[in-house]
Amino acid sequence: MRSLAASISLAFLATAGICTSVSAQSNDPVAAAISAQSLKGHLSFLASDLLEGRGTPSRGLDLAAEYIAAQFRRAGLEPAGDDGYFQTSTWDYAQRDMSQFVFSVQAGGQTIVVPAKAVDLRLRDALDVKSAPVVSMAWDAAMADASRADGQILVLPMPKDPRVAYGDLQKKFKGKPAALVLLDPSKKQGGDVNSWLVMEGDAARRTDAGPRVVMVYDPAAIQALGSAGAVATLHVPGPTISKVKLRNVVGVLRGSDPALKNTYVMLTSHYDHLGIRNGEIYNGANDDGSGTVSVIEIASALAAQKERPKRSMVFMTFFGEELGLVGSRYYGKHPVFPFKDTVADLNLEQVGRTDDSEGANVNGANVTGFDFSTVTDALARAGQQYGVRVWKHEKNSDLYFAHSDNQSLADVGVPAHTLSVAYAFPDYHGKDDHWDKIDYDNMAKVDRMVATALRNIANDPVAPTWKNVPNAAKYLEASKNLK
Repeated sequence: MRSLAASISLAFLATAGICTSVSAQSNDPVAAAISAQSLKGHLSFLASDLLEGRGTPSRGLDLAAEYIAAQFRRAGLEPAGDDGYFQTSTWDYAQRDMSQFVFSVQAGGQTIVVPAKAVDLRLRDALDVKSAPVVSMAWDAAMADASRADGQILVLPMPKDPRVAYGDLQKKFKGKPAALVLLDPSKKQGGDVNSWLVMEGDAARRTDAGPRVVMVYDPAAIQALGSAGAVATLHVPGPTISKVKLRNVVGVLRGSDPALKNTYVMLTSHYDHLGIRNGEIYNGANDDGSGTVSVIEIASALAAQKERPKRSMVFMTFFGEELGLVGSRYYGKHPVFPFKDTVADLNLEQVGRTDDSEGANVNGANVTGFDFSTVTDALARAGQQYGVRVWKHEKNSDLYFAHSDNQSLADVGVPAHTLSVAYAFPDYHGKDDHWDKIDYDNMAKVDRMVATALRNIANDPVAPTWKNVPNAAKYLEASKNLK
């Protein structure tokens, strides 16, 4: 529990945040160099229709990478990739032609055709099921014994918590249905997993290892699939494979201390989003254009100072987060800077919108894995300086730790967290996540706090450490292997 004195101090800062921020900014040239208008300028381009939602891979993603590299070059960061500012990698890109998709249900003398945009597919291989009986079961019954649906189409209701579904299907489910259909009336349309990436030589990810899942959102189809005696035909085309080159963007600001300059503090974000779906551009201004432009702005502000931090600072944006953290996972296997010398990573995600779905969040920032390491302590101290409350969301802090690129660094033992302003907001993964909905003044304030915290970490001879708490135990153990 926070002490009374600390609570009073934070309460005062929350009410006097503007004055505190102005004072801190006027006394700190780094903070003064971070501009809401500059952030808006960057984001209005990166989240424009020209970049077509920055899907991985796409022309728009390549344009974004070039823009980020240009800003790192302008700031004077040292290029740290194998190709200038780019860490390049080659992937097999699988695409499924959904114009060949067929899903029809016969029930009650009627035939219902399920449109491709009303489903999501959790399978990689081609699938053909013709006039198969539909078997409906309750979730718990299917997890206990689904054998009566073997070779047929098993229909289950989607649990309210998707984590339950994915966890149970991985750990409990033993059946062998021809296809497993999850009914989810809460969602209106799908179409988000019709392409994926496979690292060259990673044969294990090329085929389906578990049940082949089709998620259905169409109300008429849901009703038909729940009818007694229903029969369904399902054709899912196999993917075509092409080679693509993808790029993380990385620059470094070299430190000034003779010894500490060979250690590194990282600031990261992902620069991809969802691309074009069902003919509409998903611009991804907050997710995660806001994190990307914040990395650009903070890097520029720190690089402009005559006095360099003692440790070196690495600024990096990842591709492919929306496809399963693939860009940061690649970095986790091919680090540019040794992990034993990387003292911390702060990943920025969704730092622009203040209209959190749980209520307005102004002058506040959430941190995943809040109790996991001392990185959060540095953020909280800087937050007090700028009137930004750095806090733990009791439900989402630990839950979302594994849902952003910080996870790839944490897995190898580097203290790494993701900082957000809103975990959820009205246009999350929607087509209306536009740059003009960002609270730029608040984002600039949060960025000033982040810049100060990272600079303090970079100047501190004592490196951040994992804390001895249960949920961080595996990361603490991994860190011991870095010594």
